[in-house]
Amino acid sequence: MTTPPTVKGWCPGAYRPMKSEDGLVVRVRPRLARLTADQAAGLCDIALDYGSGHIDLTNRANLQIRGVAEADYDTVLAELGALALLDEDPSQESRRNILVAPFWTKGDATARLAQSLLDHLADLPELPAKVGFAVDCDPAGPQLVGCSADIRIEQGQAGLILRADGAERGRAVTEETVKTALTEMAVWLADHLTPQARRMAAVCNRSALPSDWTNAQPRPPAARPAIGLHALGALVGAPFGQIDARALRQCLKGAEGIRLTPWRAFLLEGAALPASPEFVTVPDDPLMRVDACPGAPFCPSASVQTRDLARALAPRVRGSLHVSGCSKGCARKPSADVTLVGRDGKFDLVQAGNASDIPFKIGLKPDDVMTGEF
Repeated sequence: MTTPPTVKGWCPGAYRPMKSEDGLVVRVRPRLARLTADQAAGLCDIALDYGSGHIDLTNRANLQIRGVAEADYDTVLAELGALALLDEDPSQESRRNILVAPFWTKGDATARLAQSLLDHLADLPELPAKVGFAVDCDPAGPQLVGCSADIRIEQGQAGLILRADGAERGRAVTEETVKTALTEMAVWLADHLTPQARRMAAVCNRSALPSDWTNAQPRPPAARPAIGLHALGALVGAPFGQIDARALRQCLKGAEGIRLTPWRAFLLEGAALPASPEFVTVPDDPLMRVDACPGAPFCPSASVQTRDLARALAPRVRGSLHVSGCSKGCARKPSADVTLVGRDGKFDLVQAGNASDIPFKIGLKPDDVMTGEF
């Protein structure tokens, strides 16, 4: 029998779920950002049988089942294990914070290096739970720049580089030397962490990296892949990162598997674009410019409903839009052109900023927001 979950306030895992107003949030970290069609279908069944019927796609390309009752938690954990979506060792599962550029092919550098990193995780020092890695070796250039990761393996101008998040340049490595170099960087990070600096970028602002770790030029970032058909299948958008489990199960017919991205989109391997209205299938859909957290009543920190408002406002906002249930701004870390922040049942308006910034207007009622100009 597992210990009853009482965890709050951090990123959930499968073995360490987080309590929310609608039940437990259980996070699944797929290896190499991929699930087989059978694994994805099984995850949909778990969400439908024991959760809210929706699956969250996070900005770390993980999946979350929401609304799990505490009485069902052990059953959910057992079914995830039966789908081979968990490590037997809970500590190993919590370390698998690895972003993988999603358009890898079997046996290429990204796949090889991601698997090597998975095999090497147990040898790395203990790091804060939110510290993560990115394997981003697409020959066209890094795709995961701006996504949450602390230590990055990328294609540089003259070969592979290992780059600390926040550093403009990296350290030249090869597939044979990258494991040792990554261990050295992880140890350096562990040694320089402070209560005020718990992520690599913050640490680099306080402490200089060794000079030979910043002597290799990275490649310019690649363009973000557009929603639509690609060589490996159909890239499909999930508004707000929310996936209807029943609709996804239907989409899996004829698909070999799914690849997950940190851009609120997933790739249906070997499949056509779905006809389901639950998903975005055109590249210019305004919903893909919008971020919104679950809001009230699902989050105890939120005093306002968020996603219905965000959906209604999406066509009216020319740039990026963030609707946040509170000033924590969990759904979006970068600044947005327009940010609406819930406070005491009303909204504060921030222009070209974050949810925690000083607002331009305060105390707007939802009706005022709907009739406003953005």
